[in-house]
Amino acid sequence: MSSSVQDKKPIAVLISGTGSNLQALIDAEQDYNYQVALVISNRPDTFGVERAKQHGITTVVVDHTIYKTRAEFDTQLAKTLQEHRIDTVILAGFMRILTPEFTNLFSGKMLNIHPSLLPKYPGLNTHQKALDNQDKEHGLSIHFVTSELDGGPVILQAKFTVGENESVAKLQEQVQILEHQAYPKVVNWLVQSQIQLRNNQAYFNNQLITEPLQLS
Repeated sequence: MSSSVQDKKPIAVLISGTGSNLQALIDAEQDYNYQVALVISNRPDTFGVERAKQHGITTVVVDHTIYKTRAEFDTQLAKTLQEHRIDTVILAGFMRILTPEFTNLFSGKMLNIHPSLLPKYPGLNTHQKALDNQDKEHGLSIHFVTSELDGGPVILQAKFTVGENESVAKLQEQVQILEHQAYPKVVNWLVQSQIQLRNNQAYFNNQLITEPLQLS
């Protein structure tokens, strides 16, 4: 299934922290048809930037704190992507709410991974919310990015049974294991046009996704 570097689709990965999903994408790219060609962080001095540099990947820091407005930051973000001629954008722990102008610019070409079974628990503290509500199942969702926070059409979910005496740390660890398996697979679907966004609905192999696909 692997292909030569020349045949691989360049992707940009946007991060804000340690970059564990970034590492998973890098580790899996030899088996898939994408190449992590650019890493953008909105924070300097993150370990995720160091990860990228260790693999010889071009890195850019677009520090959100130096921009007066969200729109100015997003404009610079888009400019950076365009300068590197990359139109496939993968959010991996990117802790910024993007403007509609930015999400529209990359509509159908941008994915996010979220640590809950959406539409449950958009936003932060998803593991604690799952525990507080005594959920029987927990997991992750991979979705197209739209202007609605964590509200784009869900493509795939991976879930597990929540056991007794679980903690936030244990749930986070279990979710991350599944994330690292699921995200490279779905990113590969995107670069191969197996998944598409049409009229704010997700399609897989030209079939409407009425229920999220499951990790197998």
